[in-house]
Amino acid sequence: MFAALGWWLLVFLGAAVLLIVSFYLDAGSQEWMTRHQNAGLKIFMQLVSRYGDWPEHILLGLMLVGIAYWRGNKRWVRIFAAMILACALAGVSARAVKITAGRSRPNVQTEAGWNGPRLSARYNAFPSGHTAASTAFFAALAFASWRIGLGFLAIPLLIAFSRMYIAAHYFSDVVCAAMIGVVAAYVVVGWKTLQIRGRTSEIRN
Repeated sequence: MFAALGWWLLVFLGAAVLLIVSFYLDAGSQEWMTRHQNAGLKIFMQLVSRYGDWPEHILLGLMLVGIAYWRGNKRWVRIFAAMILACALAGVSARAVKITAGRSRPNVQTEAGWNGPRLSARYNAFPSGHTAASTAFFAALAFASWRIGLGFLAIPLLIAFSRMYIAAHYFSDVVCAAMIGVVAAYVVVGWKTLQIRGRTSEIRN
């Protein structure tokens, strides 16, 4: 028990340090993005950003659930359902934080910084909703089946980069969002696993 608590404390402290460091890298990463702007790459990143939002992830998840159900594979129905739930949980959590924080986006010149509760998208930079939703979606797959899901984590990384490249988010925005996504995926996959174990125990009894 104490070993588990120590491990979780280490993970928490590591995440806290990473988030703090990411704020110090905001200016440098944004300057790098500005210096390396390319017309063709920017169009590509805009497309990645456009189709990397939560509705596209949810739609993909529903399609995968339908295919798995049609093929009679209950295990993958559960996994794909967990991916959808994790995506939704991360999206709602990120939305609540960004409205409360009111951080202006990099492309907003007036009222830059933290402005308190704001509903305007111009002041909803922290954290990145795209990154949180995508990370949760594919992290849930990785937690459920790391051999299959690990490679797909490149997708949220690309989406996170695209959000910074088009000046919609700072580095710390996507780092925090990725953390939210991983936590959401871990919680949902763990909950689904407990449900499955509980049902198995009932059947045995």
